[in-house]
Amino acid sequence: MRGYEMSAGEIQDRLRRIGILTQLNSISAAVRAVGLGLLDDHVRRCIAASLERGEDQGKVDELVAAVAMFAGHSTSRKVVGMR
Repeated sequence: MRGYEMSAGEIQDRLRRIGILTQLNSISAAVRAVGLGLLDDHVRRCIAASLERGEDQGKVDELVAAVAMFAGHSTSRKVVGMR
């Protein structure tokens, strides 16, 4: 069986696709970092203040929905282990 040979164009195409995939991965990581920062800020400011005012259950539900949305899950389903 002979080895597989690629032309210079095929090599460039493959490297270009790998570069695009690397860039997409970097963009995804950056977007998730921004989302995590927003979620962190929401918990530290909004949720904490609401809990201090005694608005417990509604804000806990809001937090669970926000975490589920960030994790890519539907908020209409019950989150396993909660309640």
